[in-house]
Amino acid sequence: MGAIHIRAALAALLFVLAVPAPAQDAPLRERVEQVLREAGPGTRFGLVVMTMDGREIVSIAPDDRFAPASNTKLISTAVAFDMLPYDQPDRTGGAAVRLDEEGGGPPDVVLIGHGDTRLSSAAECVANCLAMLADAVAARVRTVDDVIGDDSLFPDERWGPGMSWEDIPTRSGTAASALNLDDNELHLRVSPGAVGERPEIAGYPYFTIDNRVTTVASGGTDLAFDRLPNSRDLRITGTIAAGAEPALLRLGIDDPAHFAAWRLKALLEARGVRVVGGVAARHRPLSASDDPAARKGTPVPRPPQPEALAKLTPPPLKEDLALTNKVSQNLHAELLLRRAGHVAGSGSIADGVAAAQAMLDRAGVERWRYHFADGSGMSTYNRISPRGLARFLRWTVDQPWGAAYRETLPIGGVDGTLKRRFAGTPLEGRVFAKTGTLTVASALSGFMTAASGQTLIFSSFANDMPRGAAATRAVDAALNLIAAEN
Repeated sequence: MGAIHIRAALAALLFVLAVPAPAQDAPLRERVEQVLREAGPGTRFGLVVMTMDGREIVSIAPDDRFAPASNTKLISTAVAFDMLPYDQPDRTGGAAVRLDEEGGGPPDVVLIGHGDTRLSSAAECVANCLAMLADAVAARVRTVDDVIGDDSLFPDERWGPGMSWEDIPTRSGTAASALNLDDNELHLRVSPGAVGERPEIAGYPYFTIDNRVTTVASGGTDLAFDRLPNSRDLRITGTIAAGAEPALLRLGIDDPAHFAAWRLKALLEARGVRVVGGVAARHRPLSASDDPAARKGTPVPRPPQPEALAKLTPPPLKEDLALTNKVSQNLHAELLLRRAGHVAGSGSIADGVAAAQAMLDRAGVERWRYHFADGSGMSTYNRISPRGLARFLRWTVDQPWGAAYRETLPIGGVDGTLKRRFAGTPLEGRVFAKTGTLTVASALSGFMTAASGQTLIFSSFANDMPRGAAATRAVDAALNLIAAEN
């Protein structure tokens, strides 16, 4: 055997020795499996629970790959902690505005995005406000030509591969962009009219609305909406009861850069600025240079940017990282992944996934254990094994940002997406974990404090379940059982 092969064999042996061998309690595993079977037939479960030193207490299908749903956010928020400044003002993320004065006529107003998701046009906004940029323009000029939203910092990839098309009109599937405003959502308020009449629909007139809702004498409100991708023709159907409280619809935006420019135009006009042109968006098409495999290590060119008239500085990213995990905010997770990918790449999804893969490599998670296609978990292509995710969570504990990362997770029975789970059980206030839910996928992974006081790391998945609520109850019962006996 040559020296190279000897070194490779020794490295492999050291890696095996470094990963504690499973030494689970077989009777406990059997009782956990019985609890999971109470969910009924059809559900495929995977579960790994380990101590902080890596000893596995329970493992069920630990190496099978499962759809993680929003457990994907555990990866996208971790790579943001790992690569981006998170505890200081976000100086690289804020939106900016400039005036393009070529041609001798009124200047164009260009609103430029830098990947942040917290820009707001709300009347009550006090920080990171679009109104502040409108004020800067109004203080300089009184007539402008076009108002342009520029999201060309990242390539134009509004939706990750594998996302279901029916999610696109909803806030869960709103498009991602380097220029984002109001979470790329548009809110409409539906107020009942007289019985048999159409209700009133109020909100920003960005969509052309086909109102097919009927006010009825009794019954609950039952509304639905739909539109084709990249269309601004919105159809709203269903019923609303006379005398009912107004219903709020939260709709996704397909072209965030255009929407942001459209809102800026309205704010400029409210300040007495005359807009003689139109509203436009400036995108950068996806190209081969946005693929890290195609670049083969070639640096991404960073052309100099024209000087901005004004630029915002959002609050520290740690606040947004907490929001992303606590409420499972899809858009924010997508942009955190892209921003991490922009550190060494172009900000493409592929660059973000490559950054996540490099982090998982350092965590010792083998490549065959996972596949990621987005940052939010909306993609049906995402996969990871329970053992892979549990090992990754164990690795995060020893990182400089590990404690801050754990603080972003929902707490059972207390807040976020776990506020109603584990309440009234021994794990209330003692489980810190990220949820995940798709049509036939449910996940929960994180940390829990056992009855002995020790911290346990766990990763659980339920896929292909015919009854989602039953699978969730079974997982919660299984975790309570494990925690009680350790």
